[in-house]
Amino acid sequence: MKHAIYRVIDFRIVGPYKLRVAFDDETEQVIDFRPVLEGPMYGPLQDVNLFNQVRIDPEVHTLVWPNGADFDPETLHDWPKYAEDLKRMAKQWAKKKVKLS
Repeated sequence: MKHAIYRVIDFRIVGPYKLRVAFDDETEQVIDFRPVLEGPMYGPLQDVNLFNQVRIDPEVHTLVWPNGADFDPETLHDWPKYAEDLKRMAKQWAKKKVKLS
């Protein structure tokens, strides 16, 4: 299976939990991350102050957060292709959190 290689070259916060992400192939994606912010890795990003600390990792050229959360650049680039699966996974992560509480 072929895995496309993209690099995040810029981003801008355009709303709560929403980023406009620019890639090295001159495309952009506006991504609302709110539906996938569940589980041990992405759940802490529900804190908008933490979410807004997003940066571009200079080595792997993707978005990263101080808690270690990140997304593969190809996932970000092709977000519409992955969004529904990520939302389903986030619902599962949320259910596990409820069971552990």
